[in-house]
Amino acid sequence: MTTEENIAIVAGQLANLTRTVADLEKQVRALYERAENQQERADQQRDRTEVQQERIDLAARELAEVSERLQAAADALRAAI
Repeated sequence: MTTEENIAIVAGQLANLTRTVADLEKQVRALYERAENQQERADQQRDRTEVQQERIDLAARELAEVSERLQAAADALRAAI
């Protein structure tokens, strides 16, 4: 095998390796973008969950206040009878 043939073989292998690396780069970028999108969706879901929990807590406090007022009214009504 001549030097030129060896160079041609190595050049071909290098070209294949370059294509493989480029393909891997595309795959890694796609994985990164998917992971980034999933993280954004998870963050948005967490934010929505926090808002919902705040609303639930507020509603629970308001319900407790209404219950106390109803109990006080019922007690006053019993005392008046």
